[in-house]
Order: sequence, then structure tokens, then C-alpha cells
Amino acid sequence: MVVQINPQQNYEAKTQAIAKELLVQTREKKGLLAQLQDQMRWDDKLLGWAMANPNLRVQLFRFIDTLPALQSNAEIANHLQQYMGEESVELPGALKGILNFTDAHSAPAQLAAVTISKAVETLARKYIAGEDLAQVTKTVERLRKEKMGFTIDLLGEAVITEVETRVYLQSYLDLMEHLVKESQKWSKISEIDEADGEALPKVQVSVKLTAFYSQFDPFDPTGSKEKVCERIRILLRRAKELGVAVHFDMEQYVYKELTLAILKELLLEEEFKTRSDIGVTIQAYLRDSQNDLKDLIEWAKRRGYPITVRLVKGAYWDQETITSRQNHWPQPVYNQKAASDVNFENLTQLLLENHQYIYSAIGSHNVRSQAHAIAIAESLNVPRRCFEMQVLYGMGDQLAKALVKRGHRVRVYAPYGNLLPGMAYLIRRLLENTANSSFLRQNLEERPADELIAAPVVQEENEYTSKNGQFPNAADTDYADEILRTKAKQALVQVRNSLGKTYLPLINGEYVQSETLIDSVNPSNPQEIVGKIGLISVEQAEEALMAAKAAFPDWKKRSVRERAGILRKAAEIMERRRHELSAWVCLEVGKIIKQADAEISEAIDFCRYYASEMERLDQGHNYDVAGETNRYIYQPRGIALVISPWNFPFAIAVGMTVAALVAGNCTLLKPAETSSVIAAKISEILVEAGIPKGVFQYVPGKGSQVGAYMVKHPDVHLIAFTGSREVGCRIYTDASIVQPGQKHLKRVIAEMGGKNAIIVDESADLDQAVVGTVYSAFGYSGQKCSACSRVIVLESVYEHFMERFVEATRSLNVGAADQPSTEVGPVIDATAQRRIKEYIEKGKQEAEIALEREAPESGYFVGPTIFKNVSSNAVIAQEEIFGPVVAVTKVKNFDEALAVANGTEFALTGGLYSRTPEHIKRAYEEFEVGNLYINRGITGAIVARQPFGGFKLSGVGSKAGGPDYLLQFLEPRHISENIQRQGFAPIEGAE
Repeated sequence: MVVQINPQQNYEAKTQAIAKELLVQTREKKGLLAQLQDQMRWDDKLLGWAMANPNLRVQLFRFIDTLPALQSNAEIANHLQQYMGEESVELPGALKGILNFTDAHSAPAQLAAVTISKAVETLARKYIAGEDLAQVTKTVERLRKEKMGFTIDLLGEAVITEVETRVYLQSYLDLMEHLVKESQKWSKISEIDEADGEALPKVQVSVKLTAFYSQFDPFDPTGSKEKVCERIRILLRRAKELGVAVHFDMEQYVYKELTLAILKELLLEEEFKTRSDIGVTIQAYLRDSQNDLKDLIEWAKRRGYPITVRLVKGAYWDQETITSRQNHWPQPVYNQKAASDVNFENLTQLLLENHQYIYSAIGSHNVRSQAHAIAIAESLNVPRRCFEMQVLYGMGDQLAKALVKRGHRVRVYAPYGNLLPGMAYLIRRLLENTANSSFLRQNLEERPADELIAAPVVQEENEYTSKNGQFPNAADTDYADEILRTKAKQALVQVRNSLGKTYLPLINGEYVQSETLIDSVNPSNPQEIVGKIGLISVEQAEEALMAAKAAFPDWKKRSVRERAGILRKAAEIMERRRHELSAWVCLEVGKIIKQADAEISEAIDFCRYYASEMERLDQGHNYDVAGETNRYIYQPRGIALVISPWNFPFAIAVGMTVAALVAGNCTLLKPAETSSVIAAKISEILVEAGIPKGVFQYVPGKGSQVGAYMVKHPDVHLIAFTGSREVGCRIYTDASIVQPGQKHLKRVIAEMGGKNAIIVDESADLDQAVVGTVYSAFGYSGQKCSACSRVIVLESVYEHFMERFVEATRSLNVGAADQPSTEVGPVIDATAQRRIKEYIEKGKQEAEIALEREAPESGYFVGPTIFKNVSSNAVIAQEEIFGPVVAVTKVKNFDEALAVANGTEFALTGGLYSRTPEHIKRAYEEFEVGNLYINRGITGAIVARQPFGGFKLSGVGSKAGGPDYLLQFLEPRHISENIQRQGFAPIEGAE
């Protein structure tokens, strides 16, 4: 809800009057639309066509996003044709003619490439103040001649390596030095260089906090603050020496709380406390921006010296909306532009009413928004020093001139840098310019003045709901929220205080004593015993199987509604215990909290999804005809043995177990020894949820003895397994043998790993590709069956990719899993550590080491390791290593890339980073993997949205979390009944 702040009626009348005056000035001489039509330049035509055709707009902006990566006119022509040749794209005849070529090297293709490149370059120059210091100097000197101040923003600040953070800082130091030196030649302009007798800095720069630390993360506020502040202090000290003002931009919502917290703390330090040449940004499209501004004002009162608040609408609306919907989080931005506009006006008033504590910089191209600010400022007699207007370079030029003419201080936010990192900025500007709700677009179209400057009206908002009855996934924890971070820390303390307990097997509803106890240890610190596990004997395995056999007839008859209810109850318990369960996963198997939390979400989803799926399947299918009913129904198989892995000890164990249970099978859970405490927690949850005795049993035991005994047992009907190929194939073989007394063939569901590849082609967004590959390769130390262990890179981008991939990996924090700064934790145990190190030694004989990180010696750590120029048939490129080791292979073209990617015995996950439509289409058709991920990481499959599983030697069975997964746990039956009696039968619809 948008709440008005102390509304005063006289502001509206004055706002309308000023807005009309400004609007007239923005339309002086010829209307903007007429000017554009007169110019008839290609760049203007592009925007005009984009505004007229939504499908063209999407494809055009996608092409523009790709353009900087293309290295020849032939590539440009080829991509232009692919993007703009879509049937849904309506093109003017002239452009269709240009695109009508068959050879990308032909003269028409070359003409098309040059034409479009020039048009986009011209377009970029409208919004980017220059590509180097000389160009940006000319720009700011021109702005000063027009009596406008400036703030310079360096493009490409989305740093992903520590090397890039140092370059970023140095670039700003160089920029400030250069501009201050140039400013000594500038004559004073009173409108922008002084106010109320106070000299104002001639030079101002705008920076982003995330660019000062490549691992900036709200989950690690302390570590992020230390790194960022170390570098900000250098910038601010030098800025003070030079007399440069510094403004801090606001970025995506996930960084907002941490950004404000860091700046508030830093600016209270003694050496910065009195500085009034520093600013921060508030985004009005955020629902909580009003509270943020109020807090900032109270903070400024305590500080005693004003800072500037730049008020903007916000530049990431689409991204914030998508992110919140994908994660099932509350949407942080308003759904309606009108709501943002109302909030902007409210915040403007709040700022100006507190001008003695906060200086205001009103950033908007909306005539009404600026007029509203002026109306309040004039009504309150706000001093000139406390108030300025801001616009973006290349947008709202006419409005800026009108504001200057009216006597206001205007500052232009001017980005500079080369085209490649500037493309994301350019796309945001194009989205703003061409959006239906954009004031600039509506003014360009010369909408009626009264309509343009009318007070914004907010319609009633409806909450976003998943479309098409989509399954509502559980939301991961948003660790940008300080309250949730605190709960996670408290849970770690709580769990640590519970370490060392003994966990006994659960057989026929009772926890039974065991002759054998083993220690489950923390792989980050093997001296720390997480719990003692009681292992069952073969005799106890037989008892458990007999208990399951006895319980089966009753459980089979229980209604699906009752069985599904137990799963939903279990999901509620998991949600309630989320932070505690994440802590257990963190400490027992060395998975960092954020990834452990995602695993809890997945387990919750399995419970709810399989409950709903079983209710759907329970309805069966009717194929009736006159005089005969035909029913297709399902029944449970019998006894299911679940053998779960340690790498997803909660989610996979839960998923296989509850699938078997809800289908009506009695189920025995045999977890990996290294994750048996977590499996004991699953048992606690299922018992609390109401599972009857004998129906579910927790049976940890030695795999070579107890596991093999149960796999071969004649009363076991089904084995669900996730683990190594070696063990999976042995289970598959053993299960195929019909034992004495066995009256059925056993069903085996086995997921057995992969040797997963990511392809990076010449058109890839390398920022995106490097970040996604690093996370896919080294998340959970490469111990996910879906992890990237091979990267296949086209030779044209190989060197550039490798340089950044290596540096991004070098920038990762390696350490104990429970430390908030850690991104790469330990491997599971000493055996895994030894095996991985042996593979690294093999790799050194086959290829070149690009990076071998050192790792802590106190636990089972292996530093992230990258091999380059790896042959596609090398051992490290063929065998599953299951650790933080990546083999990078260079290929000549996309055909070779696909051949290499498909050249293993596995087919689990794969990825492609590409902006070439033909390559994406071919990957759909030819990349042999069960789960293909395009332009994103290849790990983290989500129930229902991304059902998971592979083929070839990656496994057998349907995809977990998919619509046919439960069918494997069921036997289908068909019943046909003749319902005629003496020649008559019930007739449908008869009375």
C-alpha cells in the first residue's frame, strides 16, 4: 500500500502550474516526434519500430545485447538474420529487404552488418558520455556550457574477480585525478559551482559498493563490510584531497540492506563524519523505501552533518520482479508505475521537509515529478544548497534545459566506458524509453498535457500467483534479511550444542540398540563428532524387512488422502525446523548454509509435490463404453529399499523415501554412513508426522554387508538408489537375479552421476558464463552429481574466458562450511580427499594446470583446481572425479563442441552459454543430457519446474520431481466389468 505523507492541497495546484510551464518548454519549436521524423536516422528508426512492435522490441534488444561479442561483419549479419528473421517479428519492408541474403559474407550481408552496427553505436553514444577520459571530458565541458553539473559513473562495475575490483578502484582514482586537473581550466559557473555562498565540488563521481569486493554477499555482512570499507576509505580519502564529491549508487534489492548498513557505519567514522560531499541513493519503486528514508533521516540527525540522497524510481524493475517470482519471495517493487510515482512524490516531500538534515537530488525525467519537487521546495523556501535536480545523460535533455532556464541546479548522471560493459546499461535505458508507461515515450507521442501531468492514480493490486496451476515451490531463505540471518546463526549454535549424541536404528516403530557404533564427523573439522551412529546387523535387517512385510497390507489399504496428509505434515515440520536442519547439513556433510537451505526447500517440495501427484494418480483413468466399465488404476509394489547419498543427504533421501511411502509401499531408508545423523532427523520428522510403525524404518548399516543383503532379499520389490556408478551397476545386477521364493522382478531406480559439460561459444555473455561456471563447478566443492567438471570453449573466446574463469576461481573463499564468507568448503571425507588429489596428479600428466588453490589443512579440503588445454579423451575429461576439479577444452567450432560434450558415457546435466539462436536450437536437439541449462548454472534443479535425472550411464528411471516419477513405485492394473444384466445396463444420464 502507498501511503501519502502529510498531503497539502496547495502543492497540487502549484505542481500543476509548474508542470504545464515545463511541459511547454520541452515541446518548444517542433515536437520531439517531429524532430525525430525529420532526422530519419537509423538509430531513431530502431526505437520507433521497437515501440510499435513488442516482438521486434524483444528480439532487437536481444540482438543489441549480443552485438559487442560479435567479432566480424559476417557474425553480425548472421545473428541479425537469426534474431530478426523470427516469424513473430514484424519488420518494415526496407529492413526485410536488407535481411534477404543467404551468404553472411555477401555484399548485402556486409551492408546490413555495417548499417546496424552504426545504428547501435549511434544509439549507445546517446546514453554513454564517452568511451575514454578524453571523450568524457568533452562531454562534461559541453554540459557545463549548458550550466549543468555532472556525476560520472564507470560502466562495467559488475566485477567478478578481485583483480577487477582493484582495476575498478584505480580507474576511479585516475578518473578523479584527470577531471580535477581538467577542472582547473574551467571558469566558474555560479549556477552549479556554488550555492548559498558555499563552493560546491566541480567534480562528482558515482560508484557501486559491489564493485569493491567480488564476493560481496549479504550472508557475509561482516566480511563484505571489511573488504569494501578498506577500499572505500582509499577512494574517499583521495576524493577529499582532490575536492571531489562521491555518490554511492543503489543496485539490486538483495544488496540494499547491506549497502545502507555499510555506508551508515562508515560515514560515522571520525574521519568521514563531517563530510557533506557524499551521497546515497533511495529507489522509490521499492515498497520499503519510505522506511529506509525515514531511518536515513534519523541517522543523519544523529550524525549532525547532512549527506545527499539521490531519489530515483529505480532501474531494475523487470529483474526484481522476475527474481522474486522465481524464488517465491514477496515482490519488493510496486507492480504499478503509478504506485512508484505516488511513492516518489511522497518521498520527495519527506526529503524536502527535512532539508536541514538531508540534501535532496531529485532524479527523474517525469515533468510532473520534478514539478512536484519544485512546488514543495518553493513553498518551504528550501535553500539552493539543499536541493538539486538530476537527469540521465541522453534522456530528458529538454526537461533539463527547462529546469536550468527556471534557475534550478541540474546534474547529469553520465556513464562512461567502452561498449561491451556498457551494453547492460544501454538495454536498461532502451527499456525505459520504449516502455508503454514511460513518460518520455508518452511525451514523445505528444499525449495531452492534462493527461501527462495528472496526479498518479493507483489501481487495486492483485498478488502475483503462479499461472496455469503451477506447483508452488517452497521459498528458499532470503539471507539479505537480517532477521533470517540471525536465525541461521542461532540454529548453528543450537545444533553445535547438540553434537555427539547417539542415533539408533528405527525398526518396527522402536529405536533399537546396535552392536556397532561409528562416528559421523564434521568434514570441516574431523575432530568434531557430529553424532554416533548405531549400525544394524544382518539379523536386524531381516527383522526390519519382516516388520515392513507385516505392515504392508494395512498401509496399502490406507487412503491416498491419509498418506498424502502425512507427507504434508512432514513438510510443515521441515519448514518449521528449516534453520536447524540446514545447520545439521552444514556440519555433517560440509555444505554451506545457503546451499543447505536450498536442500531443505527441495525436500519440502518433494513432500508436497508427491502428495499432490499421488492424489492425481489415485483418480485412475476411466475408459467406459456402453454396458462395460474399464478402470485403469495403480497399486503399490510392496517393500521399497531407499539407499540415499551423502551429497544431498536431506533432499534426495526425503524425495526417494516419501515417493515410496505415498505410493503405499513400506520403506526402509539406508543412508550413506557419512550422513546418517541427517537421516535420523528425517526419521524424527516422519514419526512426528504420524507414519505408522513398520511402514518406515531407519536402517543405517555397512553397505557391503547389510545393503547387499537387503538388495538381494526376495521380499524387496523396489530399490531406489542415488550414488556412484560402480555401486549402482552392482545393485542393478544383483536386483536382476530372482532369488528363491521371489515371485516378482525387482524395480531399480538409479541415479549414478555424470561428467557434466558447459559449452561457451563465441557469442556468450562472458560475465554470465564465468559466474555460472564457477558456481556450477565449485558449489559444494564440486560434489553435486550435476556439477560442471568440463568446460568446452570455442577458441575465439578461449583466452579471455580462461583469464576471467581462473581469476574468479582464485577470488573464491575456501574454508569451513559454517563460516559465512565460505564459498568452497571441504570434501566429504579422507577417502574422497585422497581420491581427488590422485586425479589432480593424473591431470598434471595429461594437461596444463591453470590454477591449483591452496586449502586449509585442518579438515578434508581440496583447493579448487583448473586444468587447461585438456584433450577430450583425457582421464580427467572422462571419469567422474566428484570434487572441485575442472577440465577446460578448447574447440574450433560449435560442431566440435557438441561432439566433445557428448563424448562420454554419461548424460546427466549440461549447459550452454550462447546468444546465438541457431546454437541454442541445436543444443535443444543434440546435446545428450537429461537436464540442459541454457545461459544459467547447471546445478540446483527445482521440483516440478526442473525434474531431474539422466540417461546412458548416468542412471535409469524417470526424473525425480517430475510427473511420471511416482509411476515407478506403483504397479498399474486394469479392471474391465460387464455391467449388463439380462440385456439391460445402467444408461448414463437416464432418470
